[in-house]
Amino acid sequence: MAPQMIFVNLPVKDLDTSKAFYEKLGYSINPQFSDETAACVVISDTIFAMLLTEEKFKSFTAPGKEISDATKATEVLITLSAESRAKADELADAALAAGGGPAKEPMDMGFMYGRSFADPDGHHWEVFWMDPAAAQG
Repeated sequence: MAPQMIFVNLPVKDLDTSKAFYEKLGYSINPQFSDETAACVVISDTIFAMLLTEEKFKSFTAPGKEISDATKATEVLITLSAESRAKADELADAALAAGGGPAKEPMDMGFMYGRSFADPDGHHWEVFWMDPAAAQG
């Protein structure tokens, strides 16, 4: 049985700007699922972010529903795990250096650590590390 995959679909105002942002974080774009209206960001073997122009995104939504402006309202929190505190910091710092913005203050509970950032369209991303011993209970 193939592993289940997730495709997070995000509306973007400027596809080229958004693609460049995610590439600066070290992610690649899969050209097989990309065109002038969409870009498939490969986060891992099973996690993908589909960047869709607002017009393309609207074609997938229910009729009459507006697209949330992520700079004004939180429509979703997208959370990725990190293999260490240092890796969580590395990704969040890279996002800020690539033109992203801060989303909230770092969270440090000792056994769990997290950082956050907003991409150029305001989508809220979290990256966290949890001590494996704590995760096992």
